[in-house]
Amino acid sequence: MADRRSAFLQVYHKLKSELLEDPSFEFTDVSRQWVDRMLDYNVPGGKLNRGLSVIDSYRLLKEGKELTEVEIFLASALGWCIEWLQAYFLVLDDIMDNSHTRRGHPCWFRVPQVGLIAVNDGILLRNHIYRILKNHFREKPYYVDLLDLFNEVEFQTASGQMIDLITTLEGEKDLSKYSLSQHRRIVQYKTAYYSFYLPVACALVMSGENLDNHIDVKNILVDMGIYFQVQDDYLDCFGDPETIGKIGTDIEDFKCSWLVVKALEICNEEQKKVLHENYGKPDPVNVANVKALYNELNLKGVFEEYESKSYEKLITAIDAHPSKAVQAVLKSFLAKIYKREK
Repeated sequence: MADRRSAFLQVYHKLKSELLEDPSFEFTDVSRQWVDRMLDYNVPGGKLNRGLSVIDSYRLLKEGKELTEVEIFLASALGWCIEWLQAYFLVLDDIMDNSHTRRGHPCWFRVPQVGLIAVNDGILLRNHIYRILKNHFREKPYYVDLLDLFNEVEFQTASGQMIDLITTLEGEKDLSKYSLSQHRRIVQYKTAYYSFYLPVACALVMSGENLDNHIDVKNILVDMGIYFQVQDDYLDCFGDPETIGKIGTDIEDFKCSWLVVKALEICNEEQKKVLHENYGKPDPVNVANVKALYNELNLKGVFEEYESKSYEKLITAIDAHPSKAVQAVLKSFLAKIYKREK
């Protein structure tokens, strides 16, 4: 695993050095240093799951055939395009949410002398994706398919972020806006497309596949992404902070969490009143009242039932796919997230 990660990081350094010598722009020493530091701060710091998944998926699609160095490099470059996309979203997301920390460090816009220059850095990060694609895929027959794919997923993610933001407008805390269908829509567009579908779609395109023939794969991966987010919402409240590495704040932040929409669906009028009075307030007493209600409604049990039903449904859909290689890709994704604790 460490070798995989370090080989992947070597590709990052190669792509970064190409971007810092891009002939379309005349860099000064100061601007080159800025971009260099900005990239190192924002792009390679996460778990890199999305990027590494492109290589894993491509390998499975090749059904045991040894990959050439060129294939490994190209799959890695596409993986990094997804990590660049993630960095672009997070830099701007943190400004929108007025967040303080990201991956254990101050958000980029909180770094001294950065401030709102981070908005332009986000735009640069987005543009880097298309520079990387141009540098390494322009001669490939599937180049236009990759451009279409990244454009479409970026549009879906930005639209999902918009629904999330307008659902939780400051000063308009209204739980009646929250429903399972609204939760699903936010998660589908904001998270599932770029986190689950995009890595597999990149591997399929690189394998010479037409994505129009794989709508069923997209649907399975979107369902998986929704299941993943429901787990996230559950762990935010019931997970062990030591294990998940953070203290959940969905209740205080008035998030459209699966737990609150599920609670709204099953609680009686008295319990609904408790939710309306306590949800979205930072006071620990209010948070404790919401958690006590979640326990009263046995949301742990409700989640466990949801988890087992989701797993069965996903396995049935995967087993129905005609390609054993595609089945292997989908099962490897599912294995990484089923019954996870962080």
